[in-house]
Amino acid sequence: MRVSARSGLVALVFGLAIAAAPAVQARELPEAKPARVGMSAERLQRLTDHMNQAVADGVMVGGLGLVARDGKVVYQQTYGLADREPERPMTEDTIFRIYSMSKPITAVAVLMLYEEGHFFLNDPVARYIPELADLEVAVSTADGGNTRMVSDGTVSRTEGSGDASQAGKTRAPRRQPTIRDLLTHTAGFTYGVFGNTEVDRMYREAGLLADDATLEDFVTRLGGIPLQYDPGTRWHYSVAVDVQGRLVEAVSGMKFGDFLEQRIFAPLGMVDTSFVVPDDKWDRVAELYSPAGTPEDTAAAFQSASTATELVEANKALDEGYRPGARFESGGGGLMSTASDYLRFSQMLLNGGELDGVRLLSPKTVELMTVNHLGDIPMGFGRDGVGFGLGVAVALDQGEIGELGSPGEYNWGGAAGTRFWVDPEEDLVGIFMVQSIPHRTRLGSEFKNLVYQAIVE
Repeated sequence: MRVSARSGLVALVFGLAIAAAPAVQARELPEAKPARVGMSAERLQRLTDHMNQAVADGVMVGGLGLVARDGKVVYQQTYGLADREPERPMTEDTIFRIYSMSKPITAVAVLMLYEEGHFFLNDPVARYIPELADLEVAVSTADGGNTRMVSDGTVSRTEGSGDASQAGKTRAPRRQPTIRDLLTHTAGFTYGVFGNTEVDRMYREAGLLADDATLEDFVTRLGGIPLQYDPGTRWHYSVAVDVQGRLVEAVSGMKFGDFLEQRIFAPLGMVDTSFVVPDDKWDRVAELYSPAGTPEDTAAAFQSASTATELVEANKALDEGYRPGARFESGGGGLMSTASDYLRFSQMLLNGGELDGVRLLSPKTVELMTVNHLGDIPMGFGRDGVGFGLGVAVALDQGEIGELGSPGEYNWGGAAGTRFWVDPEEDLVGIFMVQSIPHRTRLGSEFKNLVYQAIVE
């Protein structure tokens, strides 16, 4: 990717010659019997039985569950098939589209550069990405007052389309977005696929997330579209994480994917995590499924109210961005990974930024990442008792949440139903992998509850 002259100057001024940390050999975390770490093997069998029944009922074609406590793997189980035709079994090294579970990885990349002193989190984004200078905000959505992010537990979308009488009108925002706004989804951007506001439609018309675009192309197009909301006023799920990817490029002088590989994946031994899957690994990629009758258009698919339970093979075009030759390195949703790779990333966070002698972040930075940054701003999706940190959702009050868990646990999931969480109080990591999009089940939440009910000490 061509880096702008200004990006090169920034790298020169900072003296930024980033060297890769020494790579470690990929290896699994040590294993332990559940009883050794205060968990019940009998109760974990409930989890296995439940997921196998979901396969038998056709709720999912296949999946994988992984649980680690006290730094040891206590549960790793595959369910069903990675591909229904032919009958290819799910295996522990199956590669999954993790979609938005890419976001916490991108946040770590940004925070690594923050730790090195290259910016402050409250700096304006435009200081480092001039294409996003002097953004306007759309009056129809910022002042319309009738759009909100909602979720029924399986599908999330934007309700309302703003004040149509104000379409085409913009004004200056109260302030410009900051780097912290990018990390907390309060920058005023949207996604373009989960709603149908005036700004969402502009995103779709601009082809913002096209597979053949570079991150530099992406921010150039984004800079020509108004914000949906005033920065710092609403939590709204958005392309802000893809902007973070461009920020990493602008500050480091490296292609985003190269930065991730050299600074995160290779040091942690995440050997199967990447934006593009090489041809010799495609036989390990799980097939992607969709509910029968899902529209092929991405925006229409996510806005569809279909409750179909039959799963069919998804639109093959959804895999074009992962094939060799694809250019768009989406930090918001473009990574492929395995459960064991993602466990190494999650365990690094649980350890306070370090794994197997490799330190990516300081404990204080992980602490900052995993506290609520929203203040009085409610998190979208109607999730009571939940806040948002820097790239992850954070549990604040289990009574309000109304589910098993611990205050301070942090997590995120992906559009195909994948889920991870880290619970410092219980010294626990949970990872659930499945592949159907848009995801219409509660399997991830069921997996989490069944893990917690197996904790007996």
